[in-house]
Amino acid sequence: MDSEKNLELYSETSSLPSTSTMSIKPNHAAMVYAALLEPGNGANHPRVAMRRLLLYRKALGGNLLRQGWELNGRGYVAFHKYMQHLKVLDKSQPSSPVSGQGASDRGPWTAYERGSWSSSRGGSTVSESGGSEIPAEPGYSFVGMHCIFDDCKASVNVVKFGHMSSDLLSFAASNGLIMLCYVSQPPRILHQLKGHTKEVTDLDFSLSNHYLSSASMDKSVRVWDVKKGDCLRVIYGSAPQLCVHFHPVNNNFLLVGNGNKEISVFNFSTGRIIQKLSLDSNVTAMDIDHSGHILFAGDAKGCIHSVSLQMHNGDFVMRHSHKTGMTGVHKSSTTTVQFRTFSRLAAGPVLLVASQDGLIRFFGVALRIEGYLSLRCSLQLPPRARNIRASFCPLLSLQHGEFIVSGHEDANVYFYDFTRPKHPCVNKLQGHRVPVVGVAWNHGENLLVSSDCEGVVIVWKRAANGGR
Repeated sequence: MDSEKNLELYSETSSLPSTSTMSIKPNHAAMVYAALLEPGNGANHPRVAMRRLLLYRKALGGNLLRQGWELNGRGYVAFHKYMQHLKVLDKSQPSSPVSGQGASDRGPWTAYERGSWSSSRGGSTVSESGGSEIPAEPGYSFVGMHCIFDDCKASVNVVKFGHMSSDLLSFAASNGLIMLCYVSQPPRILHQLKGHTKEVTDLDFSLSNHYLSSASMDKSVRVWDVKKGDCLRVIYGSAPQLCVHFHPVNNNFLLVGNGNKEISVFNFSTGRIIQKLSLDSNVTAMDIDHSGHILFAGDAKGCIHSVSLQMHNGDFVMRHSHKTGMTGVHKSSTTTVQFRTFSRLAAGPVLLVASQDGLIRFFGVALRIEGYLSLRCSLQLPPRARNIRASFCPLLSLQHGEFIVSGHEDANVYFYDFTRPKHPCVNKLQGHRVPVVGVAWNHGENLLVSSDCEGVVIVWKRAANGGR
């Protein structure tokens, strides 16, 4: 019989372990032999039996992988039940928009989520696309507005808290004005920094927060004394200066990306250029890893460049290591590049990249391979007419998933979860009247600042028990 021939061919040609050595359960063993005994064209050929066995082994391996699969401390079964529950919820929830400011209406299913999945949810909000209702993360429940600054009469495109600071805030406008303020009670403006004649494109605090650097479209980079409000250094270039960053280890070095397709390294003390590196396009955003050895630069075509930084005997050396391109025909300018030392989703360092076409990418970073990037996931949002920035939500991402916050041209602030590709929007804040272009967290992540095109800066206060 053909079945007997198949078994003989299998026993003679297969070098794989027998079912007894594979520790397969009886029903699994029956499936193996059923596959081998299945009639079909060419069933007497040894490759047919081998192929059927390999297909079975592949399915068995998938079962074993799902048994060991884990996300946020939960297994595959819990995750599957969690996703099924979300689908049922999306169909059953009424479509009534709720603002992200402290949505507190918790449904009876919260207990189910706490028992089966690590991110219990409460309240609901509408996705930016006007789709079905989606649950809101209680970790991103806000008690309201902490304070508002409306002293700038032009678009505030850049907002940044001081390094490891929960109080010191700086923001810059398209008319060249820079504001330094404290957000603790009572919120107050510390200094108005005047000197730039055109739009300020980027800000960065030194490690000690004694200095603030600013880049501008007026082709200059300025370094300010935070305490006194004085301009200590002006460095002029031949093209618009688009992004700036202090070296995290040696704050005497200032790295600047410009409209000449270059990354320049300045000596802060002397104002002299000590190193240059040419790229393929204008450098629009950058960040540096915590050790100061790898610089990540985004350009006007959406590409990300990993640049090795080395210091030898006082000399600064830059070397281009890797380039990660953007898929598709249409290239879009990079608006955000942000490095983070650890992510549960990637089990290591990660890089957040946002571009003007609405694409937000999440890369794993191999620091041992000079910053080699591997795309973990991406999120496509509606294209933007402005350079809207995004930011990690670092502390809460360690507990729940992988969250980011971003402004939007519909005047709202949105929170997205990379682990929910079908309904990524988990919450939103409503308070601005015009497009929101800048967002930033303070060090304690209890305050979020957002800025809009009318110069209004809102500091939002997160609920004290959010995310705990």
